[in-house]
Formats: sequence, structure tokens, C-alpha cells
Amino acid sequence: MQTRRSLRDLPRPPRQHAVARRGGGALRVVALSVTGALTFTTVGAAAVVHMLDSNIETLDVDHLASPDRPELLEPEDPFGRQPVNVLLAGSDERLGDNAAFGEDEDGMRSDTTMLIHVSADRTRVESVSIPRDSLVDIPECQTTNGPVPPRRQAMFNSAMAAAWDKGQDHESAIACLRDTVESLTGVRVTEFVLLDFVGFVAMVDALGGIPMDLPEPIVSPKADLELEAGPQVLDGHQALGYVRARTGAGLDGSDLSRIGRQQELVTAMLDQVLSTDLMTSTPSLLRFLDAATSSIMTSPGLDSVWEIAGLAHSLRGVPLDDVTLVTVPTTVAPQDRNRVVWTEEADELWRRMAADEPIVDVAPNPSEQGSEVPGEPAPGAHATPLGARDGQVLVP
Repeated sequence: MQTRRSLRDLPRPPRQHAVARRGGGALRVVALSVTGALTFTTVGAAAVVHMLDSNIETLDVDHLASPDRPELLEPEDPFGRQPVNVLLAGSDERLGDNAAFGEDEDGMRSDTTMLIHVSADRTRVESVSIPRDSLVDIPECQTTNGPVPPRRQAMFNSAMAAAWDKGQDHESAIACLRDTVESLTGVRVTEFVLLDFVGFVAMVDALGGIPMDLPEPIVSPKADLELEAGPQVLDGHQALGYVRARTGAGLDGSDLSRIGRQQELVTAMLDQVLSTDLMTSTPSLLRFLDAATSSIMTSPGLDSVWEIAGLAHSLRGVPLDDVTLVTVPTTVAPQDRNRVVWTEEADELWRRMAADEPIVDVAPNPSEQGSEVPGEPAPGAHATPLGARDGQVLVP
């Protein structure tokens, strides 16, 4: 069993306009942001709440859910709380304004998928990234236009794609993705958030860009990305290309490497929020919150800024070492070296999550996965805590 590494030990993006910070976490930032935005008159606060809530599009997909969904564990908690499992999906749909951020392709796939677990006692936050190139068994899914048949050893991101093709709507797509994750993991998804290209770009631009320090240049024509080595500030379009790029100069084509870059940028993005005067500038704060709430589609349980802020507030005391960010343990698929399959460690990871037990020392960091030899186990089976300077906890 290997020692966990903190992000304190990893290269960090350059800081700009740094301010002193104490306590709390990134989810607490959400709570503080909402609270700060509402420190006007009562009428002003009501107007801001109405504006932000009206930005959020809600998707109620329970009528499409599998009848065999896992039960949600009800552990003993002195405050009567339950675990919260949030499915975060970034889609690559090209409809409407999203067409400007990629080649003209039909359909929708889950470009990025994370399952974020909040323990019932609110002492741990664990985020597990699921590689889109995983070969998995996808269950039958119901859509608004009929069922999609089950498939064996299909790419994970095809679950959303097939449901979109059949139902032609976001409800069908996210419902099938949720059913697939629950079927594979045995973990009950309590909430979900769906984010598209335009939304991601808007949030980055609302922050004024994300500072990054790249060890080598990256040129990826498919992602419309060309970055020099060294410190720089990525705008929304560049940040999107950075988290999506797989092929080109400075890239190895691996989905696991791409997941590592996604996690690095999420950390830098949160550090940017915490390192600027966002909290003290009402116009900047409102621009960011407006962009963030306009960027997502959510389950009914997260359709209000107060519900999101309430969850964030409950996590204000989470210790740094109890926030982890990992990737599903995988190895190269024997039948296709460009795909991966989950290892036995994945079963243990999901068992622990479903039981609301810590997943530490089960899953590897993506940078330590991905052997180039088919069938060779991936090394480094341990989790990486996600944290920042000054005791600040960062939660993706």
C-alpha cells in the first residue's frame, strides 16, 4: 500500500493577486459566493436568487430510471444525513452554440465523467474519474423514444451517445449514463450535473482565464489548441482545448493522461477563484455565478443556489487529507491496446463508496496508470488527496 501524495507536492499554476485564506473549501466558496452576492437589500437579494435559480435548467429523469437501481445506504449519522453521490458529466454535443467548439459531429457523448461522493457525516469528499475509453457492459436504457438494448464490452461514453441517438434529448442521455454508472458501480446516484462546451468556456472567461504553467508546448489541431511551454493564462477556448486534447505534439493520445490534465485544470481553476478578489467584487462575483448557473443542467435536488450552498456549507469543516481525487483502476484491454478495462481494485473502490467507507489506497492517480503493454496491470494503486495551500480544501 503506497503513501498518498498531496497536490502540495505537485507543480502548481502561478498565483496572481494572492490573498490570505483560512479554513473551508471550494464547496464553501460556493456558499460564500452566494452569500456575498446576496448582501444587498432584501429586494436585491430576492432578485439575485431569482436570476440565478432561473438560469439552472432542471432535468427530471426518474421516469426513465431502471427498476433495479441500487439502494442508498442509510448510515447512522447524528444529524440524520445521508451520503450524497453527484454524477458530474461533461458532454461533447455540437448543437447550437456548442458547434463552434469542435468539428461538426452528430450526437452526444460523455467527454468527462466523475462520480463525487460526500460522506453522510460530511467528513470526506471523494471524486472518481471514469475513463471514457473503458470497455464496460452497458445495461438496457429507457429513453423518451423507447429502449436502447444492452451491450457488452462497449465504450463507456457510448452509453450517453446511444441514448441521445434514440431519444434525441438530454433527459434520455443523462438517464442512460446514470443507469450505466449505477449498474457498473452499485452506487446510488443521488444527484447529477450536466455541463457542455459553452458552459465551461463561459465559466473560465468569467474568471478572467486560468493561470497554468506547462512543462512543454502542446499543439493539437483536433482540439484547435496551440500552447507554448511556460506560465500563461488560458482563456475559455484554450482551457476547453487543454482538457479535451488527446493527440498532437506534447500529447501521448491517452485518455488517462487527459484525465490528469482535467484534474490539474480543475485545481488551477479553483485556485484562481480562491486567489482573486472575486468574493469582494460584486460585479465580478455576479458574472461568475451567472455564468456558472447558466452552464449546467441538474437533477431536481440541485436546482436552487440555496440547495447547492447548503451542501457546500455542510462541508466547511472537511479536513484537507479527507478530500481525494482518483481515477478508476484500469489496465490496457487485452483485445484493444487503445482501450482500458477496470481491474479488481475497481470493485473494491465501488464497494467502499456504496458502503460510505473511505476509498483511500484503492484507486491510482491517472498519471500513474496506463501501461503500454496489453494486459499489464497499472502501477501505483493509491489515492491522491486534493488540496491547496493554507489548509484550503479543493473539491471538483
